Amino acid sequence: MRRADLARATIAPLYLLAGAIHIARPDLFMQVMPPALPYPLVIVVLTGAAEIAGAVGLFVPRTRAAAGVALALYAVCVYPANILHAVHDLSTGTGLGWAYHYPRLFAQPLICWWALAAGGLTGRRR
Repeated sequence: MRRADLARATIAPLYLLAGAIHIARPDLFMQVMPPALPYPLVIVVLTGAAEIAGAVGLFVPRTRAAAGVALALYAVCVYPANILHAVHDLSTGTGLGWAYHYPRLFAQPLICWWALAAGGLTGRRR
C-alpha cells in the first residue's frame, strides 16, 4: 500500500467521525469556541461539514490534493480553539486532562502532514 493510500485510509475516518460529532453534538464544541467569533453554532456545524467534505474529497481523484490542503489548513485554523479547550479544561479541573490535551496539542504538525500525505502531496515526485 502506498503512503498516500495508507494516510487516506487512516485519516479520512477520523475526520468523518469528528465532522459527524460536530454536527450531532455541537454543544461539545460551543464551550471552547473563542468568544470573539460570531455565530459559534453556525461555525461549529460548518466546520463539521467541512471535515466531512474534506474526508470524502480525499477519495475523489480530482479533489484529492485540494482536500488534503484544505484539511491541513483546517488543522492549523482550529489550533487556537484546541489551545483554548486545553486551557479551559486544565484550569477548571473539568473535562479532559493532560493525557488528552498534551498529545493533541503537540500532534498538530503531524496531523497537517498526515492530511497532506493523504492528498498525495508529500514524498518525492517522479
